[in-house]
Amino acid sequence: MQLHPRPAGGDPRPWAFPAPERSTLSNGLTVLRSHRPGQRVIAVELNLAAPLAAEPAGIEGVATIMARALSEGTDRHTAEEYAAELERCGATLDTHADHPGVRVSLEVPASRLDRALGLLADALRAPAFPEHEIERLVANRLDEIPHELANPGRRAAVALYDTLFPADARMSRPRQGTAATVERIDAKSVRTFYDAHVRPASATAVVVGDLTGIDLDAVLKDTLGSWTGRPPAAPVWQQAVADDSARVVIVDRPGSVQTQLLIARTGPDRHDPVWAAQRLGVYCLGGTITSRLDRVLREEKGYTYGIRAFAQVLQSRADGTGLSLLGIRGSVESDKTGPALDDLFQVLRTLAAEGLTDEERDAAVQFLVGVAPLSFETAAAVAGTLADQVEEGLPDDYQARLYARLAATGSVEASAAVVRAFPLDRLVTVLVGDAAKIADPVRELGIGEVTVIGG
Repeated sequence: MQLHPRPAGGDPRPWAFPAPERSTLSNGLTVLRSHRPGQRVIAVELNLAAPLAAEPAGIEGVATIMARALSEGTDRHTAEEYAAELERCGATLDTHADHPGVRVSLEVPASRLDRALGLLADALRAPAFPEHEIERLVANRLDEIPHELANPGRRAAVALYDTLFPADARMSRPRQGTAATVERIDAKSVRTFYDAHVRPASATAVVVGDLTGIDLDAVLKDTLGSWTGRPPAAPVWQQAVADDSARVVIVDRPGSVQTQLLIARTGPDRHDPVWAAQRLGVYCLGGTITSRLDRVLREEKGYTYGIRAFAQVLQSRADGTGLSLLGIRGSVESDKTGPALDDLFQVLRTLAAEGLTDEERDAAVQFLVGVAPLSFETAAAVAGTLADQVEEGLPDDYQARLYARLAATGSVEASAAVVRAFPLDRLVTVLVGDAAKIADPVRELGIGEVTVIGG
């Protein structure tokens, strides 16, 4: 039997995160473009300055319903016709609303970019918002909420935000609204929110892919350039102030055989110079199956299938008033909740006392920097990251500079950053599980006052 020879590795080639080109259409729409040869599926990300803080009190969730309704018919197509036209283009269109604003994501073969952008422009320019479609979307959202609350991870997040932030802060309430607020949403409120916040002059479109043979300026002029509107409204900003004093909230789920853990506090956003060192340290703590948390709680003790540390940007501003959520999440067997939490906090104490090793730092840098070219192989990955930078007010070369900073960060700096990220006296612990089994063992740990709430 004759086998083909084993492929040999080639010489590594220099790589840097692609730098976009900026331009502005006559209607004020900002455009970022990145030519990526070979990427024949074009990715378009559109940022709309319609943050959740702008939602009127009592109808939280209207941004989500509006985002979903953008593709439910225009002045030229019914909802069914619009879906059929997208399908003929081989395109997919997704939307979602989050604290920074509404994001619209389009992917389409390069040969049909003009048609797909025309459909996107119609959705932005003249969405129909028909009453029956809004009613359907509201009903769908109401059906989703019980399923989300039945998920321990989602329920833990709801309890965490409600605990961290004051009741009058939009950040304290679910992103997509509660049942009580969503059921009040109608076509009129959706139209009002759209009219107040969706305007080309405050929007940004990111276009990434193989643009060979495409006159993108002409295509944009004929499509997104036809979208007109009033000048940009004043930015809506609600400063979120969190209380992350140490305490424990148990969401009671009688009979649960597992406990969902979510331990968190707030920290700086990506504008802060500490972000690179913090990301490195957080990865060493709980970014992979070889991290410290997994090594102890999974490999040594067998308490969990996996536990992760993370940093997630919530609000971002160049003036330093933004914030992120720094957290640790996972699940353990109910009877092992106390010992697992005790060992988890001991990992944090040991980290504070001893710091990270050079070997941990080197492995983290090798992964975070080395995997970057693979992470951004697709046009959608590049477009999504550029759109994130736009939302957060970061410079276009932020991602490229981040990898350089990661490579230059030492173990001492990363250790200091992750220890500051998880101080033992500033962590809010949320547990979703059987309170009758876990409350007393958790109280004995002394990690904060324990409060039990209904599931």
